Amino acid sequence: MDQSYILKNIENIFKEIPDYVYLIAVIKDRSINEIELCLKGGVKILGINYVQQGEKIYTLLKDKVDLHLIGHLQKNKINKALKIFNMIQTIDSIEIIEAIENRLKNEDNKIPVLVEVNIAKEKNKFGVLPENLFSLFSDLSKFDKILVMGLMTMGPNTDDKSVIRKYFKETYNLYDQLRKMKLRNIEFKFLSMGMSDSYKIAIEEGSNMIRIGRKIFLEQNY
Repeated sequence: MDQSYILKNIENIFKEIPDYVYLIAVIKDRSINEIELCLKGGVKILGINYVQQGEKIYTLLKDKVDLHLIGHLQKNKINKALKIFNMIQTIDSIEIIEAIENRLKNEDNKIPVLVEVNIAKEKNKFGVLPENLFSLFSDLSKFDKILVMGLMTMGPNTDDKSVIRKYFKETYNLYDQLRKMKLRNIEFKFLSMGMSDSYKIAIEEGSNMIRIGRKIFLEQNY
């Protein structure tokens, strides 16, 4: 099956986004051929939903592309995740941080992470509630093996673009406030925000990292 449209989709997305925005291709349920086309199209980061999926991709492509965990991290998968991923984007509790710190205590390296914020306070989603972010970040600065590099959010589950914009704006404001705290061991480099239906709004509201799946892999996009 000819899937060259994937290359065209990626080309068009790159044309639409500023140079400073990082494109993550979300590869849930995608074939190796589709994934390799992403790399051919210039994608440098793959977004992985599950640790077991990451194991397979790591085995095949570990020297060719960065892998980011964008799905929820369970404690019993931490050891595997630390071997596979270049970044974990879904940190949402001090318990997970403590567990990661404990696993890495005898290692020289640190693991880059983003803190996931549940900006719309949706009960069916993971993430730190906005009102708990500042105390969490104060605690995060005490750890040595975690390199916090910013925030990630899924955004609200709605088609209303004004609501999406509102919550993205709120996420950026939190990001900016946290950045000004100048906490130890925390670098504010990434705001991972925006997906296939919302990445343009997200970029307008301060995102510099977008996670795109459907817009890359579906033929009918262009």
